[in-house]
Amino acid sequence: MSNANQSQSNQNLAHQQNGKEQTDTGTGSSNTFPGGFQAIATAYGDYTKKSFEDTKLFVEKLSGVKSLHEAIEVQTEFTKTAYETFVTESQKIGALYADLAKQSYKPFGGFDAMMAPTNR
Repeated sequence: MSNANQSQSNQNLAHQQNGKEQTDTGTGSSNTFPGGFQAIATAYGDYTKKSFEDTKLFVEKLSGVKSLHEAIEVQTEFTKTAYETFVTESQKIGALYADLAKQSYKPFGGFDAMMAPTNR
């Protein structure tokens, strides 16, 4: 086998191995999605449940007030609590999205080294 044919054969083998690595990396990345999405969906579900329960308690308290001043106090308390809960849960869900993105891109971290030109 001539040097040119052997060189061509080695390049083909290298491309095949590189393609297999990319496929394996993509498959590994897709395996992280279900767990990450499940955690996000659970966080949204928990927030929705808590928000509904808080709103239900607010309506019960509001229906029992006897003066305008009490109604304003109950509404102010609910608004403050709802805002704090929203901010806390939004940060939690945002962190879950960030973790999912990090996990998704982690397998592709080595591609820049593989794709960098080499001096031959």
